[in-house]
Amino acid sequence: MANVVVVGAQWGDEGKGKIVDWLSNEADVVVRFQGGHNAGHTLVVDGKVFKLALLPSGIVRGKLSVIGNGVVVDPHHLIDEIAKIETQGIVVSPDTLAIAENVTLILPLHRELDAHRESAMASGVQIGTTKRGIGPAYEDKVGRRAIRLSDLAEPDTLDEKIARLLAHHEPLRRGLGLEPVTAQAIRDDLLAVAPKILPFMRATWDHLETLRRDGKRILFEGAQGALLDVDQGTYPLVTWSNRVAAIAATGSGLGPKAIGYVLGIAKAYTTRVGGGPFPTELHDEIGQLIGDRGHEYGVNTGRRRRCGWFDAVLVRQTVKTSGIDGIALTKLDILDGFETIKVCTGYRLDGRLIERFPASQAAQARVEPVYETIEGWSGTTANARSWADLPAQAIKYVRRIEELIGAPVALLSTSPERDDTILVHNPFRD
Repeated sequence: MANVVVVGAQWGDEGKGKIVDWLSNEADVVVRFQGGHNAGHTLVVDGKVFKLALLPSGIVRGKLSVIGNGVVVDPHHLIDEIAKIETQGIVVSPDTLAIAENVTLILPLHRELDAHRESAMASGVQIGTTKRGIGPAYEDKVGRRAIRLSDLAEPDTLDEKIARLLAHHEPLRRGLGLEPVTAQAIRDDLLAVAPKILPFMRATWDHLETLRRDGKRILFEGAQGALLDVDQGTYPLVTWSNRVAAIAATGSGLGPKAIGYVLGIAKAYTTRVGGGPFPTELHDEIGQLIGDRGHEYGVNTGRRRRCGWFDAVLVRQTVKTSGIDGIALTKLDILDGFETIKVCTGYRLDGRLIERFPASQAAQARVEPVYETIEGWSGTTANARSWADLPAQAIKYVRRIEELIGAPVALLSTSPERDDTILVHNPFRD
């Protein structure tokens, strides 16, 4: 039985929350291994909507949910998110939630710095950060000056760690014209949240390895998408950490042998939030229609997503960089009723035909999509739960995507509801 890693195969917002929730029925534990609370996951269970940002999706099913060391944690947001989901009837306790003792904490000064930087940028070069402090927290992690969860359990050591942190931030804040922050304010804030989050602290890497050796099924839940990966994405308009499947090992504290099946999530079209290249973006009424039908607004930010046709070049590239074994294709129903549908099969760059997305930012801005036009379907795919429920032309569309990206469709999602899913291959069993 393979442990399963779920990664976004596009720029995020592919519907990972529903797929992870669906798969968690087969899992014993669900692990978040990177990112922060900037990526929202929406789950719809029996008509009830759960919106998660930091908590792993398995928490809704009462499965052991782990926040791994690769995540950066805003303790205030975590406390608020736990309180909110408990009002919806979900029990969150140390039996169902474990947080790695070595996670980096997002502090108020990180949020303030993040917001100032983004606001100060010219509109044409803004990354589109959610201004939640994720980036600056990762910077401090790499700079070896971060405050980690385990530090809260040793308050006598905090003064030295805060001094090291402020040795970097004080001159930076002065240069940016930001108000100074005191060591005492940081210390008081940390000690106030400590009693609320320390009960969840655990040596998660050790516990996960024990579970793995015992044959428990582990589901690794990725956030955002591989095209936002700091190495493999559309740099510099990317997120602050790695998003490809390999990071599931380092972000959870397990070795690479812990990864079995890699499931990529992709929409039947393409969306992106914030700035950055988007070769198949539609600026017309079709793009508007797709966005309206798909309710393409950020879960956490409410920002409207940019919409375009399915880009097989980008997904094919992600299949290779993440080692994807199968794809969960989501939101096929949004394309119901289109007479024709376009799929990007390649690009033209300075008059040359290429079949990959270039690394150069300038070249990424110049590529022009090469489309293949596919006949649409008049019937509905919404709420379908078997291939027999799908129009023949919709099946042809799915099969053509498989050919173009070089990976099979393992799951097909036809609505936000948990059970409106067509299973082709079970990643845990097949």
